Amino acid sequence: MTREEHLKFCKQCTNRHLDMKVGLVCNLTGIKADFSDECTSFEKDNSVIEQLEDTEILEHNELLYKLSPETLSKFKEEQDYSKALVSGIIVGLIGAFLWGAITVSTGYQIGYMALAIGAGVGLSMRYTGKGIDKLFGITGGIIALLSCLLGNFLSIVGFLAEAENLGYMETLSLINYSELLPIMVETFSPIDLLFYAIAAAEGYKLSFRALTEKELHEIESKHI
Repeated sequence: MTREEHLKFCKQCTNRHLDMKVGLVCNLTGIKADFSDECTSFEKDNSVIEQLEDTEILEHNELLYKLSPETLSKFKEEQDYSKALVSGIIVGLIGAFLWGAITVSTGYQIGYMALAIGAGVGLSMRYTGKGIDKLFGITGGIIALLSCLLGNFLSIVGFLAEAENLGYMETLSLINYSELLPIMVETFSPIDLLFYAIAAAEGYKLSFRALTEKELHEIESKHI
């Protein structure tokens, strides 16, 4: 067993002792763990669980680092990319339409809508897909960004429809799409880039399966 595998047991054992020179050692032997498969002196310290953080979600990279091979394999089997993709797209579309509607009704483009879209896309993918692979985060970030751009486009269409006293669908059919990009560039501001970047980052970060340190500990404890 590796040192990391030994520590998985030692950190939960009442017989642990911290030696300032060599690190965590067994209080019974005075040396680092050297057992092969199972420690016969292992006594679980339930107070360890009570001290663990149960509110803050672990960062994805930190979670991957702390997962045992067995748990990681189990999580990979449980993840569902198709469900995550569908839910992310649906939430992204809803967010884009709300962006357009709110912008037209208020007359202002509210940048915080981008943050809401990023969070909505990411969280929907998290709960439906239980993703652990990086593909989930990348997909969430892309969907969030595209949804923001779509929301911006729909708000422009809404303003054109109001100005010309046309229906929304009628405006969509009559609009000259070759002029769309210049219009979007003209209405674009540097702060929009910041909001889009944050939305994409949230879509990425929130799309992964999430666990607190305490939840991870309880899952990993089942393998001990």
